[in-house]
Amino acid sequence: MTVEFIGYVGHFNSSETIRRDSLAVDPDFVAAAAKAQELVGFDRVLVAFNSTSAESLMVGQHIASVTERLGLLIAHRPGFTAPTLAARQLATLDHFSRGRAAVHIITGGNDTELAQDGDHLTKDERYARTSEYLDIVRQEWTSAKPFDYEGNYYRVKAGFGDLKPYRDTGIPVYFGGASAAALPVAGKHADVYALWGETYEQVRGLVAQIRAAAAPFGRQPRFSLSLRPVLADTEAAAWEKADGILARARALRDAGGSGRSPNNVREALTDAAPPNEGSRRLLAAAAQGMRLDKRLWTGIAALTGAAGNSTGLVGTPDQVADAMLDYYDLGISTFLIRGFDPLVDAIQYGRELLPRVRELVAARNSRPAVAA
Repeated sequence: MTVEFIGYVGHFNSSETIRRDSLAVDPDFVAAAAKAQELVGFDRVLVAFNSTSAESLMVGQHIASVTERLGLLIAHRPGFTAPTLAARQLATLDHFSRGRAAVHIITGGNDTELAQDGDHLTKDERYARTSEYLDIVRQEWTSAKPFDYEGNYYRVKAGFGDLKPYRDTGIPVYFGGASAAALPVAGKHADVYALWGETYEQVRGLVAQIRAAAAPFGRQPRFSLSLRPVLADTEAAAWEKADGILARARALRDAGGSGRSPNNVREALTDAAPPNEGSRRLLAAAAQGMRLDKRLWTGIAALTGAAGNSTGLVGTPDQVADAMLDYYDLGISTFLIRGFDPLVDAIQYGRELLPRVRELVAARNSRPAVAA
């Protein structure tokens, strides 16, 4: 099982510890972050989406134009674009980027945020719609002749995508969502199922659930884990660095927040009970303590109400790589990592962490051959 590393290109420079000081999209920062992560060895970068942000597909087009090898993971919310059109948009990006496109389907668990885009379906209805949406997207990408589709949310007559994905293997579909409504949809559609950085026990259980949900469809999805590594030359220095990150994040929240999006409902609601299952799972982990397993750190998740990818691994590069190998042994083959100083941390990860993990994975994969 090979390992994949996904970085993150924000629309501007900001994090839980850095206040936004630009417009809602900073083309120069996007280009710099993408080029840096390509240079240091990331396989892909995630381009995020929310109900008030710059449009992720267009940001991805800019990234493709300033890089040569770097893959794209376009966060995409079903329901606001016709699935036939979305399939052709993604296939077009895939061709202009010479096969570098992938899509991350985020159905959305926050009713208040979804209402900002005029969507008032319930969560269960949204996941049912997502399943139909992906049925149609897949047919646009694969059908050699016009097709009809009759669902509760979409009806297509003689649909056909003249432009297929650039590669015969298609455009990978990553999928997030851990609620009861999400799991069967993930089982049917996910090529890669995405988890946030949970405990070993939580990851083991959720991987088993997704595999069971995928089995009736004859599918074997891969798994991605999202983390915020904190690295230093010694373990003590790494934990001191984590403590400093938490202190700066708390101070920034007390001063009014990061300003990542003045109308971002998710950031505004982090003091309330989270509406999505993924955040509840992270908070359940945080309730067990700030330091779990070997070096899982829940401080930022507890502070922010687990509003997104907010748990980290803390230690030296060797220690963090060793902990990531534990997740690899649980079935994780993709790691989506980003830092609290986004550009600086990404360069450090590429230089100090990614090579170590790749070496450990290569050694792990070579064991059966050596034994034979």
